[in-house]
Amino acid sequence: MSNLGRSSALLGVGTMASRLTGLLRTVVLVGLIGSNASAVADAFFVANQLPNSIFGIISVGILTAVVVPQIVKATADSDGGNAFISKMFSLGTTVLVLATGAAMVLAPWLVALQLRPDNPQQIALATAFAYWCLPQILFYGLYALLGETLNARRIFGPFTWAPVANNIISIVGFLLMGALFGQDLTNVAVWTPEMIAWLGGVSTLGIAVQAAVLLLFWRATGIALRIDFRWRGAGLGNLGRVAGWTLLMALSSLAAGFYQSWVANEASGQGAAAAVMSNAWLVFMLPYSMIVYSIGTPYFTQIAEHASARRTAEVRRDISRSIRVLGFFITGALAATTAAAIPASRVFTNTPADSIDAAIVLLCYLIGLLPLAILFIVQRTFYAYGDTRTPFLFTLLQGVIVVATTSMAAALNAAGILPTALLAAAVALGQSAASTLQTVVAIALLRRRMGHLGARTWLLSLVRCMVAAVPSTFAGVGLFVLLGGVDGWMVSDKLLGALGSLAIGGVVLLVYVGVLALIRVPEIHIATSVLRRKLFKSASERERPVS
Repeated sequence: MSNLGRSSALLGVGTMASRLTGLLRTVVLVGLIGSNASAVADAFFVANQLPNSIFGIISVGILTAVVVPQIVKATADSDGGNAFISKMFSLGTTVLVLATGAAMVLAPWLVALQLRPDNPQQIALATAFAYWCLPQILFYGLYALLGETLNARRIFGPFTWAPVANNIISIVGFLLMGALFGQDLTNVAVWTPEMIAWLGGVSTLGIAVQAAVLLLFWRATGIALRIDFRWRGAGLGNLGRVAGWTLLMALSSLAAGFYQSWVANEASGQGAAAAVMSNAWLVFMLPYSMIVYSIGTPYFTQIAEHASARRTAEVRRDISRSIRVLGFFITGALAATTAAAIPASRVFTNTPADSIDAAIVLLCYLIGLLPLAILFIVQRTFYAYGDTRTPFLFTLLQGVIVVATTSMAAALNAAGILPTALLAAAVALGQSAASTLQTVVAIALLRRRMGHLGARTWLLSLVRCMVAAVPSTFAGVGLFVLLGGVDGWMVSDKLLGALGSLAIGGVVLLVYVGVLALIRVPEIHIATSVLRRKLFKSASERERPVS
């Protein structure tokens, strides 16, 4: 049995460091270019999201779905997978270079798909940012290739810790930019080519360093990479056929995301739009990344091993264990983030009034947090069996629902029923509804493939956690109101917003654990076991499965 406890602990600490420095990076950036009602912030976030979106195609659409299971299988080869992985890296790097070049050529059109045409200055600024940011595609792709290979060889730490270097470089760069060019850069008209180059160049430099950090740990894989373009007969044809479905899946998600951005940016310069949505998603992803990635990633590797060996009963146990553990932690985090939505949003806005607009967007995203955590395990179980067609189908369904709900929001706004100030929140709410329905369908399809999934056990576990989350959320909201609410100290300043969020989160989690202990649910023992293994188990001890 693999040491899931120590792997999860390493991932958890690394993810926490990465996310916290990422949050600080965003705080500094918001102080520089604003967020709510800032046309500059919306322009930059549209441009900087382009390489991230294409990284999503590479990482989620191809690497996680295809490469990790293939590498696990390739390690059984007589050469430990060296030949296959060298060919894969040569092919992957070639594709990355071509994709980066194509994106640079298409930059004006990619930007125009997300911004309204009635603000040509904003579109020109976003396009200029895009030319500096799009080379990140190559570095994101290399980071993903190196990192996923390290993960497949059970070297989990570097992939999680490398973004810290990126964040530190960005923080220093943004602070220097503020010192050189001034603190208030929210006006599109004041931006010069030098300022554009500084902001875009610093952002891309950070991603390049993030990829380079992983090379320092490559020797531990035992893989000797060589340039090898002899792809014929290497089994890459089968990999390409499997990747075809995931590529279509990622492209459909990308198209839906572009449409969401285009509709939400109707409010750009007036209220919450692309920048606020991006920051709200960052807060949303903090508990998701710290909990789901740190616990779910080692389980995914184990599921891939058991699926490869056709040990279906063990795959079912892996699914049940991982969902129960994820459900316990993610539900507590959901309650804490919901109660602290306003002070947490204040951290990423420049005024108390802006924090309320941003909090509404965050709350709409949070509705989909628990379903998305469950989907992480369900979707990757399909990947472990080499099935990428089924995830494409239920992701396509999600894309259709996203487009439908976003179109509804746009129509209501055009009719004067939905205020422009709430347009981004309506788009986020549609995203959560789509993710929830996608998860329900994905579970049903996995059950049809594998038979029973032990759903009665983990569904009952999730219900118990949700019951405990209700009073704990009210306790957190009560503390916020008691200490002044929207007019209190928690919303008066960014630092105080962070401190207030921690205070609310602490109260919520105490009540949450207390309620679960009071009703004597077994999840308490599961969580205690996981935490004991993460924090106290020595390096010489082996992890036992959570029952």
